[in-house]
Amino acid sequence: MYICARTWLLLLVLHTLALAAVARRERRNVLFIMADDLRTSLGCYGDSVVKSPNIDQLASKSQVFLNAFAQQAVCAPSRTSMLTSRRPDTTRLYDFNSYWRVHSGNYTTLPQYFKSRGYFTMSVGKVFHPGIASNHSDDYPYSWSIPAYHPPSFQYEKEKMCKGEDGKLHANLLCAVNVTEQPGGTLPDMESTDEAVRLLKSRANDDAPFFLAVGYHKPHIPFRIPQDYLGLYPIEQMTLAPDPDVPKFLPPVAYNPWMDVRKRDDVHKLNISFPYGPIPKDFQLRIRQHYYAAVSYMDAQVGRLLSTLDELGLADTTMVVFTSDHGWSLGEHGEWAKYSNFDVTTRVPLIFYVPGVTAFRDWLGEYTFPFIDVLTPSEHIFKYDKVTRNVVELVDVFPTVSYIAGLRAPGPCPDISFQEELCTEGDNLAYTFRHRERGKNEEAISFSQYPRPADTPQVNSDLPDLKDIKIMGYSLRSWDYRYTLWLGFDPKTFQVNVSDVHAGELYMLADDPGQDKNVYSDSDHSMTMKMASLPHTVSLQMRMKLQLLYLTAGMKTNRGKA
Repeated sequence: MYICARTWLLLLVLHTLALAAVARRERRNVLFIMADDLRTSLGCYGDSVVKSPNIDQLASKSQVFLNAFAQQAVCAPSRTSMLTSRRPDTTRLYDFNSYWRVHSGNYTTLPQYFKSRGYFTMSVGKVFHPGIASNHSDDYPYSWSIPAYHPPSFQYEKEKMCKGEDGKLHANLLCAVNVTEQPGGTLPDMESTDEAVRLLKSRANDDAPFFLAVGYHKPHIPFRIPQDYLGLYPIEQMTLAPDPDVPKFLPPVAYNPWMDVRKRDDVHKLNISFPYGPIPKDFQLRIRQHYYAAVSYMDAQVGRLLSTLDELGLADTTMVVFTSDHGWSLGEHGEWAKYSNFDVTTRVPLIFYVPGVTAFRDWLGEYTFPFIDVLTPSEHIFKYDKVTRNVVELVDVFPTVSYIAGLRAPGPCPDISFQEELCTEGDNLAYTFRHRERGKNEEAISFSQYPRPADTPQVNSDLPDLKDIKIMGYSLRSWDYRYTLWLGFDPKTFQVNVSDVHAGELYMLADDPGQDKNVYSDSDHSMTMKMASLPHTVSLQMRMKLQLLYLTAGMKTNRGKA
């Protein structure tokens, strides 16, 4: 009996390993899901307020990167950077007004790479940033096998669609609606899910592998969402940001004056002083309530999409990637929206479900992703045992997805790569799926940046046009620190002047996880200026890494003496 049991167990293990090996050899379909302006306000990232059961369920069967960071906290530059695996200084896109293929280089995109390898590639919703930034075509036909789909109801998103207290329609920030009263009786993300479901059904029995990208518009403002979702977050249970004040030592150049929020009708009539005037606390609570409700609404759409994947029998052959283009401030540091280098705006969810690797087929026939109705009271408890805490970046997505899907990952870019059509400025994270994290990796960093037109907040500080950029804030995030330098920048030559230091920020995350106490000092500034004399061949990233090592070594020495 004992020998039979051991033999059966050995056969089961061998069978499982064989399945995994086959899964690794075969090309997987890819379902690439991207939210807009989604910070890590998800249950699987430790947020105790939000209700996000469908994304949490996905995360419970996935590899979850807890500290993934965007390269620039605004839509077009971030999406272009992630989908080309090139940093903003290589795409030379810091605003919304140019197309990388003619502006900097003819770089291959993630879906274009899959298309060139025989995949049928499809785009639904907001994947590339629409407009000039993607050649008014979402980079079709380079990236997609068929023209990209945009939900027709999105045309109403910036119009006066929100019923105010006066009974009239306004272009408000807070815009919970009765969906039946909206044009067509629908909303953009609902339409995108409908189209994505249709496309999945059309590819279910096709031999060619597919790459389907689905970009959800929420929780981007305005918060035009079904009013039912507000009920999940009673206003009396909402709380303010733990650090709602502008930090005392925050350099003025670092502050984002959240102009897009100010321009909404309901915020504009509050008559808030520019740039630092705080939003009244009762309205802050309502913004936070609506943001969380928008997350839950988006979660429901993700649930519909994943349950369809499951019902079509595609969950065993399709890897799912879930992420966001950047985060969003909800009152932290006295800021709202994105447009900064803080964690709340650069940190994003990054989740990889890989059948046969992060999860295995349920032999009892249970669904992998049964739909969970977030509006129905229920308790779902998920385990997240496949997590990576070390720092990664969105430029890592391209090589990682390619490799895990069964393609060869692009090679590393040379230092100057404008002529290289296919290469990556990120890292292939596939090794993290095979090995458990052993602890802190002090060498792992993310590198983000944000442009400014002046040293003090201006009306165009959030979104300066290229010609108006005078200062670039480069920010290095490690396990223990966030280090930022605001350096002179020439928009005509795209050159940064490492000797022209306008301001600095240094946050020690062990003592200050919210990044509220800037400890960058005059002595640090003197050291920074000295290190500007390093040979011009030393990259900016390497300069900042060396500076951070020097700065923090001094702090550790002083701590030891104390």
